[in-house]
Amino acid sequence: MTQKIENSYRRADLSTYSFKQRILIHFADWTFYLLIKFIGKTIRFETEGWENFEKIERDGKIPVYATWHNRIFPSVYFLKNRGIVVLTSQSFDGEYIARFIRRFDYGVVRGSSTRGGVGALVEMIRLMRQGLPMCFTVDGPKGARYIAKKGAILLAKKTGNPIVPFLVEAEKFWTLNSWDKLQIPKPFTRAKVFIAEPIYVAKNADDEEVENKRQELQKKLDQTTTLGKQWRESEK
Repeated sequence: MTQKIENSYRRADLSTYSFKQRILIHFADWTFYLLIKFIGKTIRFETEGWENFEKIERDGKIPVYATWHNRIFPSVYFLKNRGIVVLTSQSFDGEYIARFIRRFDYGVVRGSSTRGGVGALVEMIRLMRQGLPMCFTVDGPKGARYIAKKGAILLAKKTGNPIVPFLVEAEKFWTLNSWDKLQIPKPFTRAKVFIAEPIYVAKNADDEEVENKRQELQKKLDQTTTLGKQWRESEK
């Protein structure tokens, strides 16, 4: 394993944070990890569109997963232990998120659309060229909610790997009062994973084509969101 890959899976040094911040990071890290692990084990997952994952494997490609920020909780559990590398912000919140998702065998690249974005994209390109799958919450880290940004599109363009839009819809969940209305599934609920057809981006795509592909990603995630709501309503 190269040094770059090792760094993606290694927890960061917290010496730059205050004592109070370090305590809060450790508390949030273990709280979210144990909560996701406990609730995740009780969720009854089913999938629609799994053949879209299988097609990517048959084509010898590596997926760039893309979903909404408020579905982090069930998505982390569903995709665990696959070595996926995710993008998290360089903020205080991004630190504890990076720590608890690493416990589920994720790698982490730090950066966002507002801080360190270019460097993070370069690092993700390097890691993907070494065979690692990637994942974006495409409306993060601060929104607007359910509006896709173009980071995943640019990564797909540079690497030739397809974007896989997906959504985990829990039948029953709590909603936090955060910008993204984070959803926390209730224990023993059912959840359905909707997997859309992959999106390929040509390596010579210009700005107009990149925007067209961003709109395609937006449309497919909107469709999965609608399908999720329809499924949940039908289960009542």
